Amino acid sequence: MSLRQTLRDNRTYVAIALLAIAAPASWMLQRWVLGAPPVNDFIGPPISDYVLYNSKVWSYDVNGLLSFTMTAPRMDRRAGDESLYINAPVFQITAKKPGVPDWYGNAPFGWVNKSGTEMRLDGTVYMHRPAYPLGPMATLCTSNVTGWPKENRMETADPATMTQGASVMNGVGMRASLNDNHLELLHDVHGFLYSSQNNATAKPVDCRTVAAAAGTGKAG
Repeated sequence: MSLRQTLRDNRTYVAIALLAIAAPASWMLQRWVLGAPPVNDFIGPPISDYVLYNSKVWSYDVNGLLSFTMTAPRMDRRAGDESLYINAPVFQITAKKPGVPDWYGNAPFGWVNKSGTEMRLDGTVYMHRPAYPLGPMATLCTSNVTGWPKENRMETADPATMTQGASVMNGVGMRASLNDNHLELLHDVHGFLYSSQNNATAKPVDCRTVAAAAGTGKAG
């Protein structure tokens, strides 16, 4: 039997063999001409095992007392460590002393660990405490805050503007213990203070009206 006759009788098998040879040869030629494809080093967001919409969470201290609450249009629980990634959180930090009002605030993004012992507020952060008989309204404008809700502590290394009544203070870096309403600016501190008597009667200032002028960014 001639080679031509053999190829004609087995043309299906020959075609398969040719395709098997041509496919890797074509791939090798493409790699040689175009080079290796770029490496995709993008790492996406944490994988969520569930998503909550228009939700609210509560955190309690070691004594079972309410420590803080947080509401948000969306919360993603990360698979693995069960932490929460939060969009546009609005939060309330419960005062520990009778008669002292709670602190309220908001931020663009937030994060809370599984046990609720640590939280982060990312981006611009605004907080305020209403006036009460022993003190005028207080506000805080800063960014990128780390907090420990069960201890009512928080801190940031970013610039901050604090107001209490008509008094305004600016600085870089802030530590706060909200149990005793103690807020401390750490570096480059400047501003103006009113006496307690004058501060009680003066028109209170909101940090959002002075933050941009002080160079500490905007909060709201």
